[in-house]
Amino acid sequence: MSTGEMTDVPDTAGSDASASRTVLFDFDGVLFHGDSFAMFMRDRYRQSLLSKVLAVLTMPWWLLCLVFWRWWAARTLVHVALFGMGQERYRRLVDAFADQVVRRKGQFCRDGLLALRRHVAEGDEVIVVTGCEQALATRLLSQLGLPEVGVIGSQFKPGWFGMRWKVHNVGRRKVQSLAAKGVKSWRVAYGDSMLDMQMLKQAHQPVLVNGTPKLCKRMEKALGRSVTRVAWY
Repeated sequence: MSTGEMTDVPDTAGSDASASRTVLFDFDGVLFHGDSFAMFMRDRYRQSLLSKVLAVLTMPWWLLCLVFWRWWAARTLVHVALFGMGQERYRRLVDAFADQVVRRKGQFCRDGLLALRRHVAEGDEVIVVTGCEQALATRLLSQLGLPEVGVIGSQFKPGWFGMRWKVHNVGRRKVQSLAAKGVKSWRVAYGDSMLDMQMLKQAHQPVLVNGTPKLCKRMEKALGRSVTRVAWY
């Protein structure tokens, strides 16, 4: 197993003259330890009494959703946390939260960021493709000194009662979002879960970050080929 150095990833596409210079990174679990947007939501609930009250009032609904489909329960709690919030206020809160998080020791994956910076230095087009909300991921990367890295993430839109989901960029949606931006091929893709399977499947070099043997076996079965494993900290 690799220890996280980019030189440990075999360049299986090096002899392919048509191989793209595009390199994709997931964010949570690859560059960031934990779920960045969930952390932002917990921070909002800690700071907002209104959000706490609305969460209690809507509890029968989101508990019912939790039984049948967890995503709807999570969606409800996100909408509650953003109730009455306009786009400008949302961005200010995201920026303030990101500015705090970026200073936390051990919050980011050192090896992942080293690999990303190496790709940038080598002239690759690096894109972070994530389920994290796009403004939050963009701000975090900018505060890390990586404003040039492209980000394709989940998005909100303003509504009558506050910010609402527009795109939840997970699973197959990641590949669709890339295609919508004109990105249809990539040389390397780094992911850490089965939700990244479609993104890894279309890569010349699929890389599984911190994958367990069980996950690696599942991923290779889904891909129909071997996957490079790296251990990053």
